[in-house]
Amino acid sequence: MEINLGKFNTLRVVKEVDFGMYLDGGMEGEILLPKRYVPQGCKPGDELRVFLYLDQEERLIATTQTPLAQVGEFAYLEVAWVNQYGAFLNWGLMKDLFVPFREQKAPMEVGKRYMVHVHLDEESFRIAASAKVEHYLSKERPTYEPGQEVDVIVWQKTELGYKAIVNNSHAGLFYENELFQPLHIGKKAKAYIKQVREDGKIDLALQKIGQAKVEDFSSTLLEHLRHNGGHTHLNDKSPAEEIYALFGVSKKTFKKAVGDLYKKRLITLLEDGIKLI
Repeated sequence: MEINLGKFNTLRVVKEVDFGMYLDGGMEGEILLPKRYVPQGCKPGDELRVFLYLDQEERLIATTQTPLAQVGEFAYLEVAWVNQYGAFLNWGLMKDLFVPFREQKAPMEVGKRYMVHVHLDEESFRIAASAKVEHYLSKERPTYEPGQEVDVIVWQKTELGYKAIVNNSHAGLFYENELFQPLHIGKKAKAYIKQVREDGKIDLALQKIGQAKVEDFSSTLLEHLRHNGGHTHLNDKSPAEEIYALFGVSKKTFKKAVGDLYKKRLITLLEDGIKLI
């Protein structure tokens, strides 16, 4: 059985001791799950999903806590303290996550947050992080299709908009002039592929693109009318800000959806809004 350091593993409980439970770590031997993390009713023979990392003494240890990132992932983390070796980030576990000076773009400061990649240090085999995010992005050409849903984490602000990390592997871009809701570094969201350019760069959108987006919002608008007495005070002459505040879509998408429902004779247009037929 192979265990994965810095990731979740499902391990069997082999014995109980006063200070916790020992888990079967295969070739690594027995791994301690300290008493404070042992689920109520747990007994030898049970299987537990645990996160494995190294404690202060560099011993393999288990926890049922969930860190803010696993090995191989990107995260936006706050600096808890610094010393002569580097910075230490709060990542949700008792032992903080180390960022050596060589992996910092600029000296990290306590209380500030940074986008980092979590990995196993090849020399020490310890879990560490790097702020040199670009080094850990895939160099392979992305194979996404237009309209494909992806997971993103917003990475940095640029002159054009916001860079984001797509599916934990590639960089993509949200253009500022196409955003209808505020973004901030560290935000995790669902997004959609607009296109993969010839040079392999990815353009992103926060909403579904094209007709799929309109059809999706048409259903949302119809449900809204049904749950609000068959009426909304908004119509195609309403300010874009009001439309976005209520529905979270652009005025263009709203107007297309209204047109779609009107053609299907599901709504009627009024001076003071829209009414369900």
